[in-house]
Amino acid sequence: MEKQQIPNGTLVLIMGILSIIGCCCYGLPGLIFGIVAIILGGKATKLYMEAPESYSGFGNVKAGRIMGIIGVVLSILMVAYILWIISYFGWETLQNQELMQEKMQEMMGQ
Repeated sequence: MEKQQIPNGTLVLIMGILSIIGCCCYGLPGLIFGIVAIILGGKATKLYMEAPESYSGFGNVKAGRIMGIIGVVLSILMVAYILWIISYFGWETLQNQELMQEKMQEMMGQ
């Protein structure tokens, strides 16, 4: 019997890569892509474990799932960092360039 490609293997890999890239865009796209990669990777892993001799390309699923987990963690850290910046400086300060420069000079000790 000829092996067939595991369904969604390449999609899981692409979503995992996009989750790592997406964490740099304020975290939200990375979080979405990472969760999708983890869910699809879990389904593909379950399918592969039922009949490993029937499918090939499981390496893409494993790599995509791992990158999805890394992307979710990085995205959560990025969202936490942004929330910390907003709470530290305040929303008004972030919107006013002159006020932001004053706060930065205070931080530098000048």
